[in-house]
Amino acid sequence: MTAAPAPFVEEPLPSYREYPQSEMIDRAEGFLAELRRRRTVREFEVRPVPHEVIASCLLAAGTAPSGANQQPWFFSVITDPERKRRIREAAEQEEREFYGGKAPQEWLDALAPLGTDPHKPFLEEAPVLIAIFAQKYGVRPDGSRFSHYYVPESVGIAAGFLIAALHHAGLATLTHTPSPMGFLNEICERPVSEKPVILLVAGYPKPGCKVPVHGGLKKRLDQIASWL
Repeated sequence: MTAAPAPFVEEPLPSYREYPQSEMIDRAEGFLAELRRRRTVREFEVRPVPHEVIASCLLAAGTAPSGANQQPWFFSVITDPERKRRIREAAEQEEREFYGGKAPQEWLDALAPLGTDPHKPFLEEAPVLIAIFAQKYGVRPDGSRFSHYYVPESVGIAAGFLIAALHHAGLATLTHTPSPMGFLNEICERPVSEKPVILLVAGYPKPGCKVPVHGGLKKRLDQIASWL
């Protein structure tokens, strides 16, 4: 049986805007400069972030493309001090095992220039934690399941949108990935069908906050791209 033709909006691509080439170049260079200011931060102020800011950034993340437009992501926003405390305790336990013997020496050597260790006070100090979950499948109203496609790719794109949106709004971020992260399902009350992939920390950087030199060293264009 042939599927019915997909419906289309009446006006062709109503939201698209084309710019003169000179403006395109300026906009591209301006966006590059904006993102080059972004740095991962590990010292956050405790002052709260407006709810509206986080909500708009999450909606921006939700505009990301996804396989079959199934949007296989869920964002748990944690601001409750008790839940943040539980997350820190669970994450630090995993990190102690990681640094204490689980991680191969090569991995530890790669992390050394960043100055990281098992202590994660930012998980309590930062005003907002966002646990990003990948949904392995969807559930219809009748309880039946349906497959999601290109889940890791789709969730990765949405996470990138979210990080860029938070930076654009004036917040600092940190991507934290303790392994395993199953404790987030329990603390965030998410089903086992969802896999936590990133714990995104967001807030205002502390005055005088310093970042490692190594984190600002990015590859040149010829090292990350080629024209064929």
